[in-house]
Amino acid sequence: MTQMPPLDPDGYLLDIQDWTEEAARSLAADEDIELTAAHWDIIHLARAFYKEFGVSPRQRPLVQYIKNKLGADKGNSIYLMTLFPGSPALRIARISGLPRPSQCF
Repeated sequence: MTQMPPLDPDGYLLDIQDWTEEAARSLAADEDIELTAAHWDIIHLARAFYKEFGVSPRQRPLVQYIKNKLGADKGNSIYLMTLFPGSPALRIARISGLPRPSQCF
């Protein structure tokens, strides 16, 4: 395993360019999450959202974005909570190598 890129005090990557799938697996392990294909679908969509809009997605915009891309069965908060318990938007952003979403606690 390679060394983890530098993180900010909240555990988010300092530079999104440092993100790799290996870094994602390590960040997920810190959250007690073992990444599955379902997790990767959401991670890649969160990164696409960031690329498209230039900001890390908060919960509601992320849910809507996922709903538009993957359908209503995956584009809902309950589904995201099963994959990323607690605060899905924060966990997804962290594991996806994105900055902490604004106005997320």
